[in-house]
This record gives sequence, C-alpha cells and structure tokens, in this order.
Amino acid sequence: MQTGYSNSLSENKANILLIYTGGTIGMRQDPATSALVPFKFEEILHEVPELKKIVHTIDTYSFEPPVDSSDIEPSKWSQMAQLIKERYLSYDGFVILHGTDTMSYSASALSFMLENLEKPVVFTGSQLPVGMLRTDGKENLISAIEIAASRDNHGRAIVPEVCIFFESELYRGNRTTKDNAENFKAFRSPNYPPLAKAGIHIKYNKPYINYPGLWGKELKILTETNNNIAILKLFPGITENTVESICNIPGLRALIIETYGSGNATTRQWFLDIIEKTCNKGIVILNVTQCPAGKVDMDAYETGIMLKKAGVVGGYDSTVEAAVSKLFFLMGHYSDIKIIKKLLNQNLKGEISIN
Repeated sequence: MQTGYSNSLSENKANILLIYTGGTIGMRQDPATSALVPFKFEEILHEVPELKKIVHTIDTYSFEPPVDSSDIEPSKWSQMAQLIKERYLSYDGFVILHGTDTMSYSASALSFMLENLEKPVVFTGSQLPVGMLRTDGKENLISAIEIAASRDNHGRAIVPEVCIFFESELYRGNRTTKDNAENFKAFRSPNYPPLAKAGIHIKYNKPYINYPGLWGKELKILTETNNNIAILKLFPGITENTVESICNIPGLRALIIETYGSGNATTRQWFLDIIEKTCNKGIVILNVTQCPAGKVDMDAYETGIMLKKAGVVGGYDSTVEAAVSKLFFLMGHYSDIKIIKKLLNQNLKGEISIN
C-alpha cells in the first residue's frame, strides 16, 4: 500500500543555522532553587554532545535576552525573518528553537513573512530541558537538524517550508496548534497530514509538501503587520454587552469569531445586528470553528448563511493561530477591506484547504 512517504535521497554535508529564541529546551535547573533558568546557548554542545556526531556544519545564534514564548510579539517575528534573510545565502536550512506555548503562532507568521522560500525553516523545542534525563529535547533537536539539512539529488531542499518538528512528526507550521501542556506530543495538525515521520528513518510525505513553481527566486521578507484584532469565542448565554464591547474596541480592524461546529452562531437579532453593524464599519470579521478539527461551511446551516449575509468571511479549516497571523500580515500590507477579504478566501501558504 502506497503511503506517499519516501526517504531522504541525499546526505551531503549541509550548513545549518540554529537560532535560539528562548524556551524550555535552552534551560537548565538551578541547583540552588530548582527553578529553570536559561543557559548560554553557545554551550549547547556540552548539553547535547550527540551534535558532534552530526556531519553537518552547525552555527548558533541566540536572541539576547532569550524570550519567554508567552512574550512573543510581531516584532520578534520580524527579527527572525530578518535574520533568515541576512543569512539565507550562507546556510542550507534553519532550525529555530522556540517555547512551545506560542510556537504555532510564530511558525504561522513566518510562513507569510518569507516569500519565495526554498529552504527549510524548522521550529522545534521541548517539554523538558535538554539537560534533564528524560528530555524530549535531544531527539527533537537532532531530527530537526537532519530535516533542515535534507536535500534531494538535485541539491534542493526536501521540505522548503516553515515547519514544526515535535515528537517524531513534522507538520506544516501554519496548520498546527498546541493541544497538550504535559505530553511530549504537544502539537497536532488537525486538518492536514504530517509532512514527515521520524522513526528508524525519516520518511517524507512528498505529495503534501509545497514546492516552488519556479526555483531560484530571491527570498523576500514581508514583515509589516497590524495587530489591531480581537478574538470573540462564542458560548451559550453570551451577552449583548459582551459582544458589543468587543466589537466597539477603539482602533479595531478585524475580529475573529470562534463559532460552533461548521461556523454557526446564535440567530438572536441583537447578535446579527451587531455583527452586520461591525462589518458595515469596515471591520473584517473572520469565522473560525471552535472544533478541534473540521472546517467552516457557512452555506450548510441557516445560522451560517445569516452570518455570511451580514458580511462575515468564512475561515475554512484554518487554525486560530494561522487566522491571527494571516490577519496581522494582510492588514499590515493592505488597507483595502475588499482585498483583505479576497485574500482571506485564498490559500496563500498552504494554511487552508479551499476544496
């Protein structure tokens, strides 16, 4: 039975840049307090001596100071993109070590910021620091490096995308969400298959990997963002005052509504009136499902049809993380609401499935 997975075809020596932004993987336990504290990341060979066995050349770059992933913001995404741009011609792939809490947001954001990407950008991290006995960090790090270095017989990257590698699976970054705070399998891709699986061999799911239509284009970075958005998660009994106060936030440019099921919401007139009024003010409203998997279909039920008539845009099978990042990106580059709505309905970087 054909699965679509295939092995790497090339093990030629590659140059890899390992970027440490922060997170658990780059910490050690303070013997005096038992608290986790960052270590100087240039000492990574001491913490992970297995890296000496890797044939590839690995250089390191560390954010100073390291950033707790809960403090990640668009300026840090721009910093990551700029660094990749500056070092792009010197390296064959990039591995970004990042805290797990907002890794999906950062991976989603970079997928939109890096235009004409032809090299792997692999995010990874760990649930336990690399210095701990049962750490998941070593396997995550070593496999991420191998994936970033993998090329085919033509010397081209096997996975020229922004990805997340965690617990033996490689995912498209803008398809992921963190769904477990304790298990080593912290991430999942609810609506898109893994791009690779790491066992005895790393097997690539090539039919699902995005490849450039034309190789050899210059990498461009598009780092302008606008974060004047809000998220409204619906729940039974939500009040008119709650919805109205969120829709009337000063400077609001876009609103993500987390709806029920396939994109449904209450049909109470006060709710529909607020939504329509908000759309008429030029605020983009994007409909994303609360469900862990599946997609929004605003033509399936009357409630969805009414939202669509009010001016709400369907988010298909987008994760919330991808929806946030895509809106930040689009609003940073376009002022015309019609263009933004049109592009929300387009699959720009593999973030949604149109059909």
